[in-house]
Amino acid sequence: MRKMKMLAVAGSLLLTPVLMTQAALADQASADRLTHLLEPLKTYSADFTQQILDASGSSLQDTSGHMWLSRPGHFRWAVNEPYRQLVVSDGDEVSLYDPDLEQVTIQPLDDRVTHTPALLLSGSASELSDNYDVSRQQQGASETFTLVPQANDTLFEQLKLTFYSEKLDALQMTDSTGQRTAIDFDNAQTNVDIDPAQFQFQAPEGADVIREQSPATP
Repeated sequence: MRKMKMLAVAGSLLLTPVLMTQAALADQASADRLTHLLEPLKTYSADFTQQILDASGSSLQDTSGHMWLSRPGHFRWAVNEPYRQLVVSDGDEVSLYDPDLEQVTIQPLDDRVTHTPALLLSGSASELSDNYDVSRQQQGASETFTLVPQANDTLFEQLKLTFYSEKLDALQMTDSTGQRTAIDFDNAQTNVDIDPAQFQFQAPEGADVIREQSPATP
């Protein structure tokens, strides 16, 4: 009996590296597939609806707006009333404007900032597997990719990207408190000409401008 137990333990030890290798290959295949879908996405313009849910699933806020994206690094996210907000990235800096507070926050477009879901889309798709563990589920024409950050300083613990017929359809983020942000896209246009002025931001006269610096590099 003891010999059989020893053989079973030995067998499990031999099997573990194989299972780990299979999981790593599956993750890499998922990352490669996501890269395949995102890489041709040079520009993207779409209406969106956004819902913020607490950990129990109760709705905290519903908003809508429009987004424009031009990779790499250019982004414009405009939220309609009553929760007006504008986020603009010119590839070097990100400006967040709150019209109600008449306040603009500007920060460099560094790795910390690009860990936000919206700006993640404007980055390099080929770097996803270096920064996130990626898995994939498919149901018919719908493919959902789950991204889990490998770093600890991100704004979310899990991000899901859903494509329908290979077109970006939805995004869902879950943070450390269990709060979820669900975004659905509509009337999407891909790889169309977008006026470069959409990615330039000029602070309105009288607005309070707060300029943040990148964290010091150790």
